[in-house]
Amino acid sequence: MPSIVKINVLTVPAEQREVLEQRFASRAGAVEGSDGFEWFELLRPVEGTDQYLVYTRWRSEEDFQAWMSGSMQAAHKGGGEGGGERPKPAASGSTLWSFEVVQQASPKN
Repeated sequence: MPSIVKINVLTVPAEQREVLEQRFASRAGAVEGSDGFEWFELLRPVEGTDQYLVYTRWRSEEDFQAWMSGSMQAAHKGGGEGGGERPKPAASGSTLWSFEVVQQASPKN
């Protein structure tokens, strides 16, 4: 069974880039312990676009959906302790792309 890849395309205004990257840095470990999780990368645009790519690879669609409805949803719920306001999203838009891995390669030793 091939792995699946989910790429969340986040439109991030220039003034929010640092905020977005800090939020991802502070969530380190939030997905790594999830069943079926295989890989994560946050890709910063270099030129020609304001879209970041959040790349994750999963053992199966079911594993991704379990994470989405479980720990990811809990992590993204607003409020926090004491009823404080949820911080404003750093991204102004989001699109989720889904792929199956049909070929892959790694460096030869």
